[in-house]
Amino acid sequence: MTSWNTTNTIDSALQSIDASTLTAWEDHHDDLMIIDVRSGAEFESLHIKGSYHVPLAMLSEHAEEFAAKMGTRVVLVCQSGNRAEQARKHLDSVGLASARVLSGGVTAYAAAGGNVVRGRGPWALERQVRMTAGSLVLASIVAAKFVSPKLGLLAGGIGAGLTSSAATNTCAMGQMLSKMPWNRSTNEPTAHQALQNLDARA
Repeated sequence: MTSWNTTNTIDSALQSIDASTLTAWEDHHDDLMIIDVRSGAEFESLHIKGSYHVPLAMLSEHAEEFAAKMGTRVVLVCQSGNRAEQARKHLDSVGLASARVLSGGVTAYAAAGGNVVRGRGPWALERQVRMTAGSLVLASIVAAKFVSPKLGLLAGGIGAGLTSSAATNTCAMGQMLSKMPWNRSTNEPTAHQALQNLDARA
């Protein structure tokens, strides 16, 4: 049991990178490629200068094509690390095992004094998920008291969904919200454009 835990800790360390290490890499490694997998609106609101925008859904669908354009020093970025970890697994499944996830996401990088580009945009997707889930639970409790007790089942459904989300490290609500108009940018790249951007870097 001790051996498994040790190996698991080592593997986790190899698959992630902290903000201070990333800023050091930027100064010393010309082959560094930072891939931001958030929505277009999130990317426009705040992103690491020089990063490439490849939304998670796009990367998931074209993982093999994107992996072929990436080098060996790849850092995947999202708001907190969850979506970036999903992207890492997709790339790993097609043979790119060296990609790392930025721990704490763009927020941690900005807090560490990293070079970011700021704009205007909606709340981060994780914050939207918390607000939506919390609002639905609150509404269901109020409705159960004043309309019908059966409406309280909605709160249980939300709880089950959040539990499943944590267990699988995925978020159906987040995926749904990412498709909402306010989370989509008119400048969001197509897969062809995103691949061309990586070609230009290479």
